[in-house]
Amino acid sequence: MSSELVRFSVAMPEDLLMSFDAFVARRGLAKNRSEVVRDLVRDALVDDAISLPGTEVMGTLTIVFNHHASDVQEKLHVIQHGHFGMIVSTTHVHLDEDTCLEVIILRGETTDVRAIADQILGTKGVKNGGLVITTTGQMV
Repeated sequence: MSSELVRFSVAMPEDLLMSFDAFVARRGLAKNRSEVVRDLVRDALVDDAISLPGTEVMGTLTIVFNHHASDVQEKLHVIQHGHFGMIVSTTHVHLDEDTCLEVIILRGETTDVRAIADQILGTKGVKNGGLVITTTGQMV
């Protein structure tokens, strides 16, 4: 793929442009309109790609749970060992005497990664959590 920049114009209402400029400013000193538009386009392409069947993705699932609650750790271990080919890594953090946070890194097809995340999030004793997915493929 060519890395040559191509210029194009975008027309938008003034109030939308003012809001966009404020958004660009919040992104930091090194960002300008063009860079932010490129970031937004890449994000949209990733979102589109992860919705396609068969797309390989990486996911980070973050969960919070009370480790005293009804053998939750054993249940989580059983799920993770049942999918050991898709679980890349797990990081366990003790938040206090009762509460733990785990970050589970998954790799596989979108539907499989979401299914494992749903199974873990639905485990009794898991208080809350969330899944973030991105593609493993090279995006423009």
